[in-house]
Amino acid sequence: MSATVAFGNKTIGEGHPTYIIGEIGLNHNGDVEIAKKLIDVASVFGCDAVKFQKRTPELCVPKDHQDIMRDTPWGRMTYLEYRYRVEFGEADFDQIDEHCKAKGIHWFASCWDEPSVDFLEKYNPPCYKVASASLTDDGLLKKKIATGRPIILSTGMSTLDEIEHAVNLFPRDRLVITHATSTYPCNPKEINLRMMATLREKFGVPVGYSGHEVGLQISIAAAALGAAVVERHITLDRTMWGSDQAASIEPSGVARLVRDIRVVEQALGDGVKKVYESELPIKAKLRRK
Repeated sequence: MSATVAFGNKTIGEGHPTYIIGEIGLNHNGDVEIAKKLIDVASVFGCDAVKFQKRTPELCVPKDHQDIMRDTPWGRMTYLEYRYRVEFGEADFDQIDEHCKAKGIHWFASCWDEPSVDFLEKYNPPCYKVASASLTDDGLLKKKIATGRPIILSTGMSTLDEIEHAVNLFPRDRLVITHATSTYPCNPKEINLRMMATLREKFGVPVGYSGHEVGLQISIAAAALGAAVVERHITLDRTMWGSDQAASIEPSGVARLVRDIRVVEQALGDGVKKVYESELPIKAKLRRK
């Protein structure tokens, strides 16, 4: 049996409910009111957490990309200016923290650089996420490990050797791995859900799924295959500006995803064969012997 990990008041791992994360990411487009609406969606439909991203743009945007011009809904600007335009600061995250506490929902972030980890620490997050793009950044991983908090390690765009190297940096009792394919949106033929079992067997920690596909079927199947965590990008409207919107799910989809995962959890049972009381009248009616 895989180990369990505590995210605040939630236990993650085999025998416990799937921890469902609504990945807001940058789908707020730099507008804290949109972020609050997405928190409301995640909360009202039963997600366990929402997740954001936190960057220091001048550290995360490569030098040769910073001055590239880009058309945006706010006019034409450099890529570095755009990254600052959609990045939340302290006043924004103060509002997010207060709103999530009022709604009773966890929130945390994938920090893309070391100063962003220091920034998020003031909010006492239940865990941190390591984005797939950061899996090979040993310095950043060690920074997150040093906080003493649980970590979700996403494994998209990574070889098994790279994953093993990263996993070996972590205390296993604080680690959850999510299988992912880093294409937005992702072709079902490239998702390979059976990789969850491979990771679970190899590393002995809770394993989940971070999905970027269109639709809900694959994420629900991941839960049926024992995903300890299921994470999906959420949006108010898939036609909104942003590179992640097309692979996100709208409010009605969030409602169906959570509902169906909870039904699947009930249906999985404990693997012990039994005759249910509801079957007894049918048994009496149909059995000849």
